[in-house]
Amino acid sequence: MTALRPVRTDDLEQIYLISLVTGDAGGDATRLHRDDKLIGHIYAAPYVLLSPETALVAEDSEGVAGYIVGVHDTRSFEERLEREWWPALRTVYADPQGDSAGWDADQKRIATIHHPACAPAALVKSFPAHIHMNLLPRLQGQGMGTKLLDRWLADALEAGVEGVHLGASASNHGAVRFWGSRGFARLAPPLVEPSDRTVWFGQKL
Repeated sequence: MTALRPVRTDDLEQIYLISLVTGDAGGDATRLHRDDKLIGHIYAAPYVLLSPETALVAEDSEGVAGYIVGVHDTRSFEERLEREWWPALRTVYADPQGDSAGWDADQKRIATIHHPACAPAALVKSFPAHIHMNLLPRLQGQGMGTKLLDRWLADALEAGVEGVHLGASASNHGAVRFWGSRGFARLAPPLVEPSDRTVWFGQKL
């Protein structure tokens, strides 16, 4: 049986692993990275450590196999990352140099650590919260993503959050279908810039 519960700090290593093996448009990104922590450094670990009250995991008999992380106030979290998360990582990873067209997957992730993108003002105004969610294959297709999402959204609504946004890889067709079937609308300019790589979604609560 799979149970949902708040995240704990001892879940962190497994969450790093889940981030990696779902990090290539939903598929395993292990072959792409020399450093297996980079995806988690950006999209999962800071939420676990800085905002555990808005992070949930799905745990079955084999251990943690899925998570949803996010924050109710995107802009405040971006500012906190700049103060408390990115500086230490920037001392570990040197900012990539040269033509970005020749960078490998690690260098592209490291560039994000040094130059994180801020969510567009119009997007944050309409959908101030944001989330990231990933499940290992053994939990997919069982309704666990919906359960994690429903619980997170219920908690956000109780906290007074007015809207939530997320970005999905345009090549992750399963994820694009999932979010569209769960009340999220695809967003377009002027809320977000057109992108061939990312499909942006938002939902009012």
